[in-house]
Amino acid sequence: MAGIAILLDLYKKKPSFCSPQSFHSSGLFSASAAAASAAATVAAGTPFASRFLFGYPKVSHCDAGAVLPEHYISNTQRSSEDFFKNDALKYSVKEYKIELKPLFSAFELRPFALTTLRSFLLFYLPLLEPSLNIEEDEEDFPQDSPEERRVDLVVPLKKSVKQIIRETTVVTTRRILERLAVIYVSQRMAWKLLKDVPKSAVRKSQRGMPATVYFFRVSRTTFRGHLLGVTAAWIVQTGIEIYRSFSRITNSDESNEANVTVRAKLLGKKISGITIRCGASLIFASIGAGICATLFRPSVGQWIGCAAGDLAGPIIVSVCLEKVFHVDL
Repeated sequence: MAGIAILLDLYKKKPSFCSPQSFHSSGLFSASAAAASAAATVAAGTPFASRFLFGYPKVSHCDAGAVLPEHYISNTQRSSEDFFKNDALKYSVKEYKIELKPLFSAFELRPFALTTLRSFLLFYLPLLEPSLNIEEDEEDFPQDSPEERRVDLVVPLKKSVKQIIRETTVVTTRRILERLAVIYVSQRMAWKLLKDVPKSAVRKSQRGMPATVYFFRVSRTTFRGHLLGVTAAWIVQTGIEIYRSFSRITNSDESNEANVTVRAKLLGKKISGITIRCGASLIFASIGAGICATLFRPSVGQWIGCAAGDLAGPIIVSVCLEKVFHVDL
């Protein structure tokens, strides 16, 4: 407090002592005056009763002023800016860019046309096989009076329309699940679920990792990226089976408890079969994507392996369960 009082007293007597020139001059406010004020402050802060033990504090006087050149300050600022810039580039936070597809992307021209073509080929191509077999039999065993054979085209048309509705519903359900994932899970996990898997396989191939590590990484990425699609398919198929079960119970003449119990058991069996097939599809698609991406080109191999595993997985599991455990899915 004594040092502050001295400074205030000097300011009242000479207001110009606080100007920038006075700090570098040897006039009123020199380094010795500052040291004297500091010594007075320390002495005032020392209790009177303890002065006989510790004595008065010793203060060294120095009249040399510490003057820093301007280029030193500018170079220090520049070096600190470069340091923090490089450090920020080295330890930058990874950004997860999530690109959501439109909610009704299944009804766009190209996807809807491919779905329609695939559905019609699925149910109309088998109609050509019996006619070819019959023509071969007629060549081997010619008949005197060939009968007209009519092919029912209405039933395949109904099945094709149902397949189109089912596939578009699955894709729309997946888009809804993607939006729910963005809202309710972390940004990092949502980015992994919505990642473009073929592009990710190409990026992983450029890192020079071993084949086993690359296979594991691509299979894991495919598992995450294919999870929402399989979940959407499971939801749609389960909903269809539940609707069919309740419609049969309500439309049946026998509405006793035994009939309801039988229908409930049959529904549980069908849902279990759907769950096993969807799980097999997810696992085999991940394994197939890893194998094909390792053996062939990363992007095309990953896509082909995922499609092949998705198609072959439920068939392989169904045949194995039927042969080994005699369980019909």
